Formats: sequence, structure tokens, C-alpha cells
Amino acid sequence: MRAIVLGLCTAMVLTVRGADAQMPLPVAKPPDGATLFKQQCAVCHTTSSSEPMRQGPPLVRIVGRPAGKVEGFHYSEGLAKADFTWDETKLDVWLTNPQAVIPGVVMAYRQAKAETRAAIITYLKELN
Repeated sequence: MRAIVLGLCTAMVLTVRGADAQMPLPVAKPPDGATLFKQQCAVCHTTSSSEPMRQGPPLVRIVGRPAGKVEGFHYSEGLAKADFTWDETKLDVWLTNPQAVIPGVVMAYRQAKAETRAAIITYLKELN
């Protein structure tokens, strides 16, 4: 009886492994920047200058804009004094660790995944 059960188990394992080998894995989709922005950024930021401001400034046309200079938004002291223009590289460093760029800023969000940062930055560039 034991030999029959072992034989059936072995046959089931071989059948399952064989089935797995025949099924192609789905191709992973790259992250969608608009979706990631809505999930991770839209709580604090808008992508429209006509919407009411939230905790963070609107991010429409951020690429090429001087940091800390959106009219009507109250920036932290460090960002208000910032002397740089947002570009892809600066946004990437910022999204990795805002505190490393400007110590004491209010933004607590950090994104460790380069692929996620790149997708969000690409989306922001599309809004320019």
C-alpha cells in the first residue's frame, strides 16, 4: 500500500512540475507612473495649478522649475532658500531621501526603488 501511495505522489509531482514547465510566465509590466503618483504622491500633491493646494505644492511643470518657488505655497525655510532647478537627477535624489537634499524639510516620503522613482519622474515630465 505504501509503495502505491509513494508512486502516486511521485507521479503527481512529476505531472505538476511538467505542467509548470509548459506554462510561460507572464511578462512583468513596468510600473505606471500615473498610477504610482496617485497611490504614493497625490495625497499631498496635485498635478494641476487649478486645484486647491494640499500639504505639498502642485507638481505640474515641476521639471525645469526653481525649487521652492510656487506662488502661494508656504515652503519650509530650507526649500524656500533652495538654489537649484528641478531636473530628473535632482528629483531622483529628492525622492530617494528629501532630507539628504535639504535637511529639515517636511516631506517624509522616501522611495528606495529606482524603477518606481523613474516611473514617477517620467510621469511628472509628461505634465510639463
